[in-house]
Amino acid sequence: MTSLQTYPLSLLLVIAVHCSNSLEDNKIPSLCTGSPGIPGSPGLQGSPGQPGRDGRDGRDTPPGENGEKGERGEPGQSGIRGLTGDRGDLGEKGEKGTPGECAVAPKSAFSAKLSEARTAPMAVGEAVRFDKIVLNEQGDYNPETGRFTCRVPGVYYFAVHATVYRSSLQFDLIKKGHTVASYFQIFGNWSKPASLSGGTLMHLIPGDQVWVQMALTEYTGFYSSPKTDSTFNGFLVYSDWKNSAVFA
Repeated sequence: MTSLQTYPLSLLLVIAVHCSNSLEDNKIPSLCTGSPGIPGSPGLQGSPGQPGRDGRDGRDTPPGENGEKGERGEPGQSGIRGLTGDRGDLGEKGEKGTPGECAVAPKSAFSAKLSEARTAPMAVGEAVRFDKIVLNEQGDYNPETGRFTCRVPGVYYFAVHATVYRSSLQFDLIKKGHTVASYFQIFGNWSKPASLSGGTLMHLIPGDQVWVQMALTEYTGFYSSPKTDSTFNGFLVYSDWKNSAVFA
C-alpha cells in the first residue's frame, strides 16, 4: 500500500484518539453520539470512612445569673428509727462538790407548870395560865395568856397533868375556841391530893391556838405546891411543811 493510500486511514485514527481523550462523564461528543445505554445496577456499599478529627474546644463564657429561689418543698416522711448504738465509755469522775447545808427538822416544844399563886378558883371559860416555864425554846407558848400558837404546820401532841385538891376538877383542851377533849376528876374530901391526866393529838396550821380551859364553875380543883405540880406540855410530832422538800 502506498503512502497516499494510507493517509486517509491515519487521519481516521488520529480523530478517533482525539475523541477518546475528550470524553467527560461518559458523554460522547457529537461526532461519536450514539443511543443512551441501559442504566447499570447499583454498586456495592462502600466501606466506612475514617473517623473525623475532633472539633475545636468552645470558648469560656462568664457564668449566668442565679435563678430565683424556688418554693420550699413539703417535709419528707420520717425515716425508720435507727438501731440503738453501743454504750459509750464511762466518763471521768467529776470533782467533789462543796459541802451542803445540813437539813434541820423544824422544832416546836414547850412545858409549863402552874405556880402556887394560880391555885385559887378560876372562872369558867378562862384559859388556865401555866406561868412557870420549864421549856419553851421556840417561844411558841405564851405564859401570860396560857396559849400555844402554832408556827410550824403538822401534828402535835398536848398533855395536861393536874393535881386535884380541895375540889373536883373538869377542864377542856381547846383548839381555836372549840373543845377537842374534856377531862374530869371528882374529889371526895380526901386528906391527900388526887391527880388527873389527859392528852390528845391535833393537826395544826400556822396561827392555830391551843389552851386549857375551865369547864364548870364548881369543878376548879387545880392545885400546885412545892411537893406536887400541875403541868401543860406540847410538842411537834411531825411536820407537813410543804415549803421544805425534806419535811414534805
